[in-house]
Amino acid sequence: MPAIVLIGAQWGDEGKGKVTDLLGDRVQYVVRYSGGNNAGHTIVTPDGQKYALHLMPSGVLSPTAQIVIGNGVVIDPKVLLAEVDGLTERGIDCERLLISADAHLIMPHHRALDRVVERYLGSGRIGTTGRGIGPAYGDKVSRMGIRAQDLLDPGILRKKLELVLREKNQVLVKVYNRKAIDVEAVYQEYLGYAERMGPWITDTRSVLWEALDRGDTVFMEGAQATMLDLDHGTYPFVTSSNPIAAGACVGTGIPPTRLNRVIAVAKAYLTRVGSGPFPTELHDEVGERIRKLGQEYGTTTGRPRRTGWFDAVLARYAVRLNGVTDLVVTKLDILSGLDQVPVCVGYEIDGKRVEDIPMTQTDFHHATPVYEYLPGWWEDISTMRSFDELPANAQSYILRLEELCGTRISMIGVGPGRDANIIRHDLLT
Repeated sequence: MPAIVLIGAQWGDEGKGKVTDLLGDRVQYVVRYSGGNNAGHTIVTPDGQKYALHLMPSGVLSPTAQIVIGNGVVIDPKVLLAEVDGLTERGIDCERLLISADAHLIMPHHRALDRVVERYLGSGRIGTTGRGIGPAYGDKVSRMGIRAQDLLDPGILRKKLELVLREKNQVLVKVYNRKAIDVEAVYQEYLGYAERMGPWITDTRSVLWEALDRGDTVFMEGAQATMLDLDHGTYPFVTSSNPIAAGACVGTGIPPTRLNRVIAVAKAYLTRVGSGPFPTELHDEVGERIRKLGQEYGTTTGRPRRTGWFDAVLARYAVRLNGVTDLVVTKLDILSGLDQVPVCVGYEIDGKRVEDIPMTQTDFHHATPVYEYLPGWWEDISTMRSFDELPANAQSYILRLEELCGTRISMIGVGPGRDANIIRHDLLT
């Protein structure tokens, strides 16, 4: 039975949470496989309730789905428990959560170092959220990380804390002139988290293997997106993990031979948060119009997102890199009311046209978009639920994106609500 991966095809914030929520009632497991609370999914339910999720898998809003945080995620226990409490107060059952024993924890020194290093970089900063995600992944790679399973053994937790803070406090105090972090205070704080999180910590690999063997559908949702991938994104302006489809295998323990489908989500235009290249970025009133109509402000940070036209070069790259079988295009309604809608179909670099992602960081920074101009539409499409209902120009826009991206567009978002979609092909079959 299927193991399905959901990824972002751009720089994040494409609407992945909405897709997971839409399919949540049809799958048995929803698994978060990468990132931390530097990401956010905003979901609007049919009754108008709005939920901003950061660490919890979006399937938490489906009462039947088992929700899992995989080993590839870095968890800030304080943030997770606050999110659980907030959802519980609103009547959402969070006790079905399972956490991989191998997931790494974000510690106070990670947050402290993230903030101070970003300030130290000045104009060269990456634009991180300051929530400790990068330093947590750095310690994981350096084999100095503290994992969820360590919460179950107070002796191991204490020893690891003493070891890691011996080094981190030297850096904080002597390099950055900051206050040292107290071992005992952190130890007691995290013992408190252990009391609540302990029952959720388990060997999630085996749970997921057995689920697939039983014939259950396992749906793996990524955070961030393809162009923020540590290896394949616009480095160094990327996240600290691998949100691409291949990262789902590493972040859950599900082997690649069990993957059946890769669903990618892209906005009908383009946004980006933080620093880094953005060839189609708009700096005019049209960009501001898209920002306001699309409510383009970070779910986690509240920062205004940079806006721009759809970039088919990026989208085609994402399709090929992830092996995308189905593309979801969201927020098509935001483009209503424009005389024409430009689509980037290539770049010009040093007088030469290219139609693939430039190899070097320098070339990407100097890429000038080559546009194809498609006729716009003025109709309100937010209540339309079939492709044939869309204005002819909106249909042409979708069909042209489908052609440029090289894969079928199976779903189109025409509004923020759970039901504000046009389904062209079933995403699960």
